[in-house]
Amino acid sequence: MTAVRRWSVVVAGTLLLVAAIAGVHRLPAAESDVGAAELLRQVRGAEDHSWSGYIETEGALQLPDTDGFSDVGALFGERTTMRAWWHDGQHWRVAQLLLAGETDLIHRGDTTLRWDYERFDATLSRDPAIRLPRTADLVPPVLAARLLRGVDVDDVERIPAKRTAGVSAPGLRLVPPSDLSSIDHADVWLDPGSGVPLRVEVHADGADSPAFTSQFREFSSARPSTDEVSFEPPPGVEVGFDDVLDIADAANQYASVRPPDRVAGLERAASSDQAVGVYGRGMTEMIAIPIRDREADPLREQLAQTAGVDRSAERTAVSVGPLGVVLTGAAGEGGWLLAGTLTREALDRAADDVLADSVFLGDR
Repeated sequence: MTAVRRWSVVVAGTLLLVAAIAGVHRLPAAESDVGAAELLRQVRGAEDHSWSGYIETEGALQLPDTDGFSDVGALFGERTTMRAWWHDGQHWRVAQLLLAGETDLIHRGDTTLRWDYERFDATLSRDPAIRLPRTADLVPPVLAARLLRGVDVDDVERIPAKRTAGVSAPGLRLVPPSDLSSIDHADVWLDPGSGVPLRVEVHADGADSPAFTSQFREFSSARPSTDEVSFEPPPGVEVGFDDVLDIADAANQYASVRPPDRVAGLERAASSDQAVGVYGRGMTEMIAIPIRDREADPLREQLAQTAGVDRSAERTAVSVGPLGVVLTGAAGEGGWLLAGTLTREALDRAADDVLADSVFLGDR
């Protein structure tokens, strides 16, 4: 066989292999007769299961990209790709893939290290009881676990299977148990072997298409190795330490206020016993953060540039998809930042309750 013929065979074989792989992903999903209650049990039982894979997220939420508030603002409204290795809840690594490199979160115990490849920077921080979202919160298993909080068997129903990451994944629809939620429903498709969620779609009330989708493109239920969830800084890189993770953590450490125990009919979570209040859970959840004027003013101006903003002398409000944001106060003042998956009416009620019933604790 000549070299040309040999290479022709190799090329043809490669093309056939690629076509076969692509064909698997295009095959229709096989239906499953497993009921909703059993799927709910499976997905909850898989919360501690190991996994790894390639993930894409895509959403229709267009939030201002405000430094210091979270890295999630940059994720909504565009497609984001991640590689993730989940050994267990205490050991994992999630890498957001960028054109010029990647930004990794490496979690171990109660600390998380952030490695910015482009800036050649490594920063370690502790994990506070309350913080703003980050990229690792948007992978399908973590997002699904959060949405499932407070959901009972009466709040779920079967939906058709969907082929995801080459797997015929049975589907489960979650309906919020509270009418205060701005989420109409969330759909979860899970790996039939492990119960790990492979795809999550969040649908806002009244919307025809999902506001946010997170899905595996490649998935393995095998346990990642220790090396895959570890990080050794390259030569010349010194690991710094950040003792304030974000504005929620800063407010909890330094703000001299205490939010009320109940807002808009929702109880404050027991874990939020300082300046930041977390109310509700699952698909009906809200955070209330006291912020100073130097953080409130730039955020107020950026929110004002968002489509659909509702601005008055007392507050600035934006609702995009299921996410609602209210910032109280006027220019030159501080305020309370409220954000979550509550209806606009419920967020306004919550803002009124926070302003009326918060307690000043004196200088800290």
